[in-house]
Amino acid sequence: MVQHITPRLDASFAALSDATRRGVLERLGHSDASITELADRFHMTLTGMKKHVGVLEQAGLVTTQKVGRVRTCSLGLCRLEEEAAWIEGHRRLWDARFDALDTVVEELKRRETADDQPHNR
Repeated sequence: MVQHITPRLDASFAALSDATRRGVLERLGHSDASITELADRFHMTLTGMKKHVGVLEQAGLVTTQKVGRVRTCSLGLCRLEEEAAWIEGHRRLWDARFDALDTVVEELKRRETADDQPHNR
């Protein structure tokens, strides 16, 4: 099964691959926060946090709004449906493969048990 991942999926998974960015998303799930607040929370420089927020913003996971000197971050409009569907498809594929492996293992066990039994002559 060959599937082509869209650039948006690539951006989402790249953004989600970092623990700090996942933490930022979790934090923003509770309430909006400034980049300064996020940097303090994650013990980072403002420059480092701006880079993380930029990656999240490019993936559509975060939006920012600048009011005066403060840039406030909030969750973006991306609801991860496409990503969840991709993961679910692969979960089903692996479930099917493991079910097939279970069938093979059970058959091998059955044969082994049958081979251990004395044969009626």
